[in-house]
Amino acid sequence: MSEFRIGLLGRGTVGDAFAVLLREHGARVERITGLRPVLSGVLTRDGGAFEEILERSDLIVELIGGIEPARDYVLRAMRAGRHVVTANKQLLSRYGEELFEAAREAGVQLRFEGAVAGAVPVVRVLQESLAGAHIERVHGIVNGTTNFILSEMARAGLSYPEALAEAQRLGYAEADPAEDVGGRDAAAKMAILARLAFDTPVRLEQVRYEGIEQITSDDMEYARELGLGLKLVGTAERIDGGLSVRVHPLFLYPGHPLASINGPFNAVTVESREITEITMSGPGAGGPQTATAVLGDVVSAMIPPATAPMATKALELVDDVVSGFYLHLQVADQPGVLATVAGILSTHQVSVKSVVQRGLEEQARLVMVVHPVLESRFQAAMAEIAELPVLRAPPRAIRVLDEQFG
Repeated sequence: MSEFRIGLLGRGTVGDAFAVLLREHGARVERITGLRPVLSGVLTRDGGAFEEILERSDLIVELIGGIEPARDYVLRAMRAGRHVVTANKQLLSRYGEELFEAAREAGVQLRFEGAVAGAVPVVRVLQESLAGAHIERVHGIVNGTTNFILSEMARAGLSYPEALAEAQRLGYAEADPAEDVGGRDAAAKMAILARLAFDTPVRLEQVRYEGIEQITSDDMEYARELGLGLKLVGTAERIDGGLSVRVHPLFLYPGHPLASINGPFNAVTVESREITEITMSGPGAGGPQTATAVLGDVVSAMIPPATAPMATKALELVDDVVSGFYLHLQVADQPGVLATVAGILSTHQVSVKSVVQRGLEEQARLVMVVHPVLESRFQAAMAEIAELPVLRAPPRAIRVLDEQFG
């Protein structure tokens, strides 16, 4: 059998796991492809020369992360006629179009299943299985760290700092978790998914995102009373001929497919007229999980289909979208507060769905869920409510997805 030579850039957690998988499953890959996969060279901080590895390779696996020198290595590899597999979401979300164009010009493949949702094969499904579907919306829990933290806050009643510390202890969160808990990691992944689902260029800086740092135990307690669960959800959807791509905490009712996804798991729901709805879920982080997706991409490159096609659309990005909201107010315990707040909401055409009142004196709380409304209307009402003298703290709001499936 002929050898298929793989140059590995980076030997961290995922790189090590990939090398182990290649050794363990190489014989099976050989039976599938007719080629024997072998590591022809490894580039690490301590050793290896990129040019030598490139010369000895048929395919480059980039797992060093970051922007540079990863971007330079990937471009040079493709221009030299080598297929490339990467799990680098930041690189793809910022320079995807440049990389896709380089792959097309060189007639090679650029594959990146491991960049989005670990072992969940959403990239391949969007590129291949659903290539003929007119996709309307993609919802995703695409960050295992935040999903674990929110799950622990809901399950065990932990505060945000306690749940974060537990995630770090178990290895689900980095020592510096800012990219994850601030929403930027999920935003990069949603930029990639939006590009694939809607055939239009989307860069990371075009994605609006919020994190989970401000979520409190109070929010979780009221959510249980209101029959809601909280997730950090990425959304990409068509709106009035344009495209909205965003990431933020979102309350879900139990009937939604993403509501039952707990712990460090990821899930992506794809909606289309042709297929109605498909949900894919599985482990979204970790060395072996991501390495499995990387090895799957290597096998696909050994049996070549086309790389990502050129974008044919440039949909306008939409910021003002319709959403339900959870509104949390710390107020003075006096008559007429609810009527005043309801009056302001009504002035801005915001309709209240449910209300919970609790506490006395300085601990009085007014919590409500409002029906879906344009964000601009709700934010205008929020600004007016924030000026009320009866408020004891700034108002807080979290979006609610007022949809259920079943």
